[in-house]
Amino acid sequence: MDPGTEAPQGGSAAVDGASPRGKDEDRLRAERTERRRAWFRHHWQHEVAFNQLCGLRIIRWDPDGVEAVLPYADRLTAHEGILHGGVVAALIDTIGTGAVIAGHDYDNGSRTMTVSMTVNYLSIARRQDLIAVARTTKRGRLVNFAEVEVRGAGTGKPVAHGVLTVVVHGERPGMPD
Repeated sequence: MDPGTEAPQGGSAAVDGASPRGKDEDRLRAERTERRRAWFRHHWQHEVAFNQLCGLRIIRWDPDGVEAVLPYADRLTAHEGILHGGVVAALIDTIGTGAVIAGHDYDNGSRTMTVSMTVNYLSIARRQDLIAVARTTKRGRLVNFAEVEVRGAGTGKPVAHGVLTVVVHGERPGMPD
């Protein structure tokens, strides 16, 4: 019999070298990660008061990134028909941090904090919803980097670009196990 196809000795290990116990642990860890990812998506859209005030809607929330819509509202403007720059910056911070936590290894923590953010305002989106798309550009155990593009929903015209440095450390209260 070829050495690569021999049955394991003792009968306790699986043929591929991983124990059934290891597979169960991997499955449980994957289920826990999905529960936490779902919890964060719900939390970001429905429980963060500022996000609710702005009417933020999460369109996509997965390990590859986050996409959201910020509906236009007169109460969020700085000038007639133009969203306030601070609202745009808050959108970049919210969605960039969301991209980091949506794909984060929750065994390394779950409490996020933006430590640096650069926003470049490129144009305005007069009386339009905004679409923000974020992705994590580099992941670390503690320090992570994200990039966000904001466009007018009606025109697709770039409105702003943001780059964030986000630290994930410690446990967020209320997160499921």
